[in-house]
Amino acid sequence: MTDQEIIEQINSSLAEEFEYALGDMTPDTTLFEEMGLDSLDVVDLVIVLESAFGMKIREEEAIRKIRTLGDIHTFVIDKKRQMESA
Repeated sequence: MTDQEIIEQINSSLAEEFEYALGDMTPDTTLFEEMGLDSLDVVDLVIVLESAFGMKIREEEAIRKIRTLGDIHTFVIDKKRQMESA
């Protein structure tokens, strides 16, 4: 799976889950301010990503730094690379 395919999968999964317009999703889109997510939505976000990519997301320092859609893209791409190289 290419980085672009991963990004597209993330965007479409989150757009569907949170009823957000796919066309409004850019790497700079903020999760809390622009997408309107709250702390409970973050739990759903993690579940959506785990399901879409077959990975387990644990409480990691990197998760606490996620503020934008681009941060999620980077996190998932890095995680997928770690899984593939393991």
